[in-house]
Amino acid sequence: MNVAPPKFGAKSLIGAAVHRKEDDAFIRGKGCYTSDIRKPGMLESFVVRSPIANAAFRITSVEDARSAPGVHLVLTADDISHLGTLTAMGMQPGPDGTKAPYRPIPVLASDRVRHVGDAIAFVVADTLDQAKDAAELIEIDFDSDDAVTTMTGAMEDGAPLVWPEAGSNTAYLFATGDQDAAKKAFANAAHVTSIDFVQNRLVSNYMETRAAIGEYDEDANRFTLTCGSQGVHGQRNIIRDGIFGGDIDLRVVTPDVGGGFGPKGFVYREYPLVLEAAKRLGKPVRWVGDRTEHFLVDAHGRDNTVHAEMAMDENGKFLALRIELIADMGAYTHQFGVAIPYFGAMMATGVYDIPVLDFNLTGVFTNTAPVDAYRGAGRPEAAFLIEKLVDACARDLGLPREELRRRNFIRPDQMPYLTQGGRNYDVGEFEACMEQAMENAGWAAFEERLEASRANGKLRGIGMSYYIEACAFAGSEPAYVQLLDDGTITMDIGTQSNGQGHATAYAQFVAETLGLDVDKVTVIQGDTDRLAKGGGTGGSRSIPLGGVSAYYAGEALAEKIRKLAADELEASADDIELVGGQAVVAGTDKSVSFADIAAAATNPADLKADGEFKQDEATYPNGCHICEVEIDPATGVVEIVGFTMVDDYGLTVNPMLLLGQVHGGVVQGIGQALYEDAVYDESGQLLTATFMDYTMPRADFFPNFAFDTRNVPSTTNALGIKGAGEAATIGSTPAVVSAVTDALWRAKGIGHIDMPASPQKVWAALNG
Repeated sequence: MNVAPPKFGAKSLIGAAVHRKEDDAFIRGKGCYTSDIRKPGMLESFVVRSPIANAAFRITSVEDARSAPGVHLVLTADDISHLGTLTAMGMQPGPDGTKAPYRPIPVLASDRVRHVGDAIAFVVADTLDQAKDAAELIEIDFDSDDAVTTMTGAMEDGAPLVWPEAGSNTAYLFATGDQDAAKKAFANAAHVTSIDFVQNRLVSNYMETRAAIGEYDEDANRFTLTCGSQGVHGQRNIIRDGIFGGDIDLRVVTPDVGGGFGPKGFVYREYPLVLEAAKRLGKPVRWVGDRTEHFLVDAHGRDNTVHAEMAMDENGKFLALRIELIADMGAYTHQFGVAIPYFGAMMATGVYDIPVLDFNLTGVFTNTAPVDAYRGAGRPEAAFLIEKLVDACARDLGLPREELRRRNFIRPDQMPYLTQGGRNYDVGEFEACMEQAMENAGWAAFEERLEASRANGKLRGIGMSYYIEACAFAGSEPAYVQLLDDGTITMDIGTQSNGQGHATAYAQFVAETLGLDVDKVTVIQGDTDRLAKGGGTGGSRSIPLGGVSAYYAGEALAEKIRKLAADELEASADDIELVGGQAVVAGTDKSVSFADIAAAATNPADLKADGEFKQDEATYPNGCHICEVEIDPATGVVEIVGFTMVDDYGLTVNPMLLLGQVHGGVVQGIGQALYEDAVYDESGQLLTATFMDYTMPRADFFPNFAFDTRNVPSTTNALGIKGAGEAATIGSTPAVVSAVTDALWRAKGIGHIDMPASPQKVWAALNG
């Protein structure tokens, strides 16, 4: 769909810095999260988890636990044999044309545990303490085996097997591109640059840990699940169809959510367990995870090892890109886990005109927590890979990093541009965006700042990345609006806010079409009873898809209101203007309020409308991030002293909301670059299972960020929007590592450091 997006004027709500509607409740402590909810007669639950990473096991006795004070129920795998496994999806054919088998997660492990934290039993009691005490009474015999916790170790001959029946730890193989063309290009290349690096494993650490409440209405034969999620419909479908076999009536409700970042989009074992327990006991059952459980069992992110090579001609023109990537799946094929590296393959060539790609992927199992989508889901991995490689190419060729990029950027006159990864870029002005970022960052004056740092005994480096991502993939997200008796509007939609500000952004689209204040529009999400279907939130899809649908729905309702007002005012509908909750005959003082229109309507359908924008292709936000760092060589501590961004988001819906997304995204990207790392020991114990050991970025680690936009409206989106939820995370990580590497290169010719670039690693690199 190629369209000319509309332009919104200076007085439009689209593009206005409207304050967040939802914040008043949050800052007053009036938010309602799953763990805040109390149901009459509600019981508490606890999951018994494996302390061992790889073992056959047998439960020898649960009787003492079942008879312990306050205990109502103890479930093991034998008690829930009628339940299915947690659904995995997204497997693509391998090089031989066949699909590898899934290794899905059982609701409770039956005879073998495969990572520390694997679920073995479920205890329900009057209080959480009673459930924990009873869990200690369950007798379990473990027959431990050696564990494997690294990707390279998993592929070695004789490595311990996560799935012994599989015969190896290979989860799947995948290849794309043209291997023969790549061989030819590399054979004829004037220059070849190669890199090897590790994409470190991350824990999402949303502020609100997961929680779930299960209820069962025996009279209606109906389940209700309340949980924090990134979309209730996906949760319902997987639990209802994949775990309970499709023969249950299930309502899923999501209240306020304290962060999602991908991992809250998945179905976890505790959700069917609280439902099953609620049915058996006839009472609501609640489970609330603690922070250590989050570290141990919620899906982790990233975790790849990479070898990449670029073939170039004598002028540094890119000829071919070859990638060998190993992706850790953890112990199971998690919900979307196998698909995440595919997304990276699609974006492997970045913003560069690379005519040949040879991409080979191996997914492997390890005795660790499963790995799945985490903010960006494959696109951060791809951006880091190509930008790190381009920097290395520039060093090898003795060219400025920006010059090598200029020579290889896809030009605007090449758009639309079909990449070797199969993505179709519609628009982009990459060189102009980079030049603007360099000017804003004072790139040309860096040498002066470098000399000042040297005078103070510090190392200094400046780094750049140019990212592009595919988001808001082809599809739709319908919106439904209704005029209420008091003249206000409700809008239902199947996405789910996790803190992004949907209640404000969607209200702006609807209010724009109806001439209302945004406070007169109430956005409703998170209840499968209100909507039959919804796509949820992820992949920066909510505003590019849902926002346009909200705009369309508002336009459709506005047309109905004009017709109703025309009848009331004895005027033509074409002469009716909607202003401030009134329908006004243009050029007169004749008007009727929205409330009076609602009261006079005889057909309820006249007060309702819907809109559905269907998009045929993804959108492609992109931009240039420039980071500047100082390093104390005595301690290895890296300080970010400047961070500049110029991004192309197509259209800015609300600059305040956008800035919040950008700041949060940058911090998450910097967290990976400098601080965060999930580390297992050889036995499979997670060494970084608390905030004492897993470093999180803090506000006082960062300077003020310099942010600007250079928007080029998307031609695949009806309003030109490209999406912004993941972009800053994608662009920031390679920019930070580029800056650190630049400082190390200038100081001692060090051209590589793996993430996170912690003080220990930096000091060790500087001191050999």
